[in-house]
Parts: sequence; C-alpha cells; structure tokens
Amino acid sequence: MPAPSDPQPTAPYFDALVAYGLRGASRFHVPGHKGGRSADPGLRHAIGDNALGLDIPQDIHGIDAGSSPTPYERAEALAAEAHGAARTFFLTNGATQGNHALTLALAPQGARVVVQRNSHASIVDGLVLSGGTPTFVAPEYDDDLGMALGVDAEALRAVLAGHAPPRAIFVVSPTYYGIAADISSLAAVAHRHDVPLIVDQSWGPHFGFHPGVPESALRLGADAVLTSTHKIAGSLTQSAMLHVADTERVSIEAVARSLRLLRSTSPSSLLMGSLDASRRQIAVHGEALLHETIASVATLHAKIRRTPGLDVLDDRLRTRPGVGGWDPLRVVVDVRGIGRTGYEVADALRERYDVNVELATHAVVVLLLGIGEDPVALHRVGGDLDEIARRLRRPGDGTTVPAPRAPAAVAVLPPREAFLGPGETIDADRAADEGRISCESIAGYPPGIPALLPGERVTPEIVGYLRRLVEAGARLHGAADPALRTIRVLPAGYGQDPPVA
Repeated sequence: MPAPSDPQPTAPYFDALVAYGLRGASRFHVPGHKGGRSADPGLRHAIGDNALGLDIPQDIHGIDAGSSPTPYERAEALAAEAHGAARTFFLTNGATQGNHALTLALAPQGARVVVQRNSHASIVDGLVLSGGTPTFVAPEYDDDLGMALGVDAEALRAVLAGHAPPRAIFVVSPTYYGIAADISSLAAVAHRHDVPLIVDQSWGPHFGFHPGVPESALRLGADAVLTSTHKIAGSLTQSAMLHVADTERVSIEAVARSLRLLRSTSPSSLLMGSLDASRRQIAVHGEALLHETIASVATLHAKIRRTPGLDVLDDRLRTRPGVGGWDPLRVVVDVRGIGRTGYEVADALRERYDVNVELATHAVVVLLLGIGEDPVALHRVGGDLDEIARRLRRPGDGTTVPAPRAPAAVAVLPPREAFLGPGETIDADRAADEGRISCESIAGYPPGIPALLPGERVTPEIVGYLRRLVEAGARLHGAADPALRTIRVLPAGYGQDPPVA
C-alpha cells in the first residue's frame, strides 16, 4: 500500500465520491436507480436524493480507478496510518468478512488454531469454510454476574504447552461488556511460539484514540486486528476495517487474496465512504469527543450509584485475571440489588420511556455509547433507570440468580465436516439421549458464549442449559429452531473416531 500523501483531516475517497455523485454526471452504468431518478418515490423521500446519488459502483475513474494511488487507495492508507497498521482493508460485510478472510488465510484444511471459546460465530463459520480445526481456550468467568472476562495469559500458555504450535491464535478484546484483555501478555505468549495473535477488537474501534480508553491491540503486539467501525466510531452499519501489522507472521498478500474471494464485486460505496469519513473524524476529533463523553459517563455512573439497588461496573475489574482494561463507553448496570433481571429492566425502559439498550442479561443491562454521546441523553437515562428501579424493586434483599455457566462440550469432529455432513433434524431430547453430533452452532444470547458448535456432542446438560436461557428471555443465536424443540445433527454412529484435539 502506498504511504498516505494526504493529511488526516482529508477524506479522499469520500470527497471523490461526493464530487462524482452530486455533480450531475451522466450515468450509463449500474445501479438502475440512476442516482435516484428511477428509484421508488417512497425510497427517495425516505433516504433522500443525496444518498442515492452517492450510491455508485466500482471502477469509476477518479474514485477507485485511474492513476495509482486512487482516492480509495489513499483512504485505506490513511486508515492504516491512523490505526498504526502496515495495511488496512475496508470491509463492507462487517467484521464477519474479516474473520472469514483471516481463517481462510491462516487456518487451511487440517490446520490447528487456538480460538477463544466465546469468539464471534463468524470465526467458527470461517473454519467451516477453511477446514481448520479449533482448540478452544476458555476466558475467565465471573459466576456472580454470569459474564465472560478475557483470556488470561496463563490459560493460553497452558493450551499451547505440550503441543506443536498452532497456525494462529484468535482472541476477543474487548468483550461485549467492554472488558479488554491483557493483549501485551497474550502477544508475548503467542510470539514466544512464533504464532500470530489475531484480536477481534470489533467492540473497540475507538481504542487508542484517548488515554481514557484501552490502547489498540495492534499497538500492544497483535498481528492482525478487526474493528467494527460502525459499532461505536460512526460509520454506517455493516462497515468495518481489518488492520494487519508489519510482521512476517501474517501475510498481507494471503489476507488480500482471501478477501478477494469473499468480497462482492458490487461493494457499497456508501459504506466505504462512511468508513473514510469516520476515520477522519476519530483521527482528528476523536480525542476531544471521547474526552467529553467519558466525562459525561462519570456523571452517569455517580447518578446510577445513588439509586438503591443499582451499581455500575467500571475499571475496578482490572484486578481480575484476564482483564487488562475497561472501556468506559460501555455502561454496564448491575440490577441484581432490586431483585429483578436485566431482561425485566430492559423491557420496562423500552415500554415506559422508549429507551432501547444494547444488551440485557440475568444480572445487567448494557448501554452502548458512541464516541460523541449526547450528555443530555445520558443525564436523562440516569433518571429513567432510577425511576424504573424504584418502581420494579422487590421487597427484601433476595437478588436474582445469574445465568449458569455453559456445560462443557466435547469436540468429536472438525466444524467443517460436521456442518457439511449428512445432517438430519430430530427431536433435541432424542439427540441428547443418543449423544448425536451437532451440525449447528448455538449460543445463548446473552451471554453469547457458544454452548454447542458443529462437531460437538449434544448432551442433556447442554440442551437443558440452552432452554433455561430461552425461558429467562434470551434467544438462541444460530439455532434453526429458536425454541430448541428440534436440532440438526449427524446420523447415529457418525464420527465414532477419537475426539479431535
């Protein structure tokens, strides 16, 4: 990638897109709405002619075609500079696309990789595509809150001991709850074995842009990092970035080759333009925006703690194993003290105040903030929480029971073989009684930790655990039958070989 010739306050791709899209150029190319002229009137009214005008295809001269570096190449180079990467790729199918590309590049057929057990489902989906075989490393866990923390370096060291080095290690930092792992220690363990450390930093696209948030995993030693820019840093939904460090442990060409296989030949210019613009904002104004938002969060924390029965998680968790940092843009409200579940509190907030939270579990509700959050809205939600807590509080001091830890699952086959195998849909209880092998990836959301993956054996304990989550208000991510009355499994007797590593 060429070195950026533009200063960070510019947005070369976005500016070129606007110049072409709004100047009235004659469009004898796709898309068929022709910048809005041929679009449905309702669509034009809803999203506006400007959005339709900026919706253009690949290979428009002066945007992503023509003399190199094109505006698109310059935009990716600026993103790499802002994030400290050797190469940054814009993604228009979310961090999912990046996880698929990384597994294809680093976990070919039969290769062993180490994967954090509560990784995003797209990692396992990527292994289905690539044929790699996972060995799982469990994150630390808070049983009181029913919450996964980060992977501890000692746990990773134990998984690597006594085995040939894996092709790669995939970990998550931060978690959905804002908990960042000790990436420096994990990178030291991985690199001692000359293994690349891949970090799914989807929930931390703002990391490294203010001293009050954790440092970027890339600057802490990771070899490749995914950031879902749309989640917090202001780009459009479904847009993300993949950053590769300047090391020999991850081949930039191999990653680029995998992305070419996965990428649409009609990527959304709106998504890519939003990535360029959001990079400009966070690189130039991110520190100031984050400073103001973090100050407002401190005020909100104090307000929540004044409500009897409510507490809020914060940087105090850093004393726990597996925790290297805390993201203040996640407001995790512990509601156990009012004798209600997070599901009930979230429902009440929505029904009474039209407040919609990011996540609810047995024990907490999670408010996800953007880099430039409205302080008035934060002050108001503190009052909303106070009123809901006082109205819902149950007498006595009995607190709710958090979600139980998922039962251990036994891997019998690689994910690819199970997913693509001759599956059949049967009663879930029968599948458990017969010890069938799952073709599905099923996680109770929340807490989001996979209880069953393709290639793992179905047991009564796992089926019971998932059903209890559904009864409490969770949903089953990845299950063909959301109520888990049935499940897709391999035929009886399939996969009688010894369990995989």
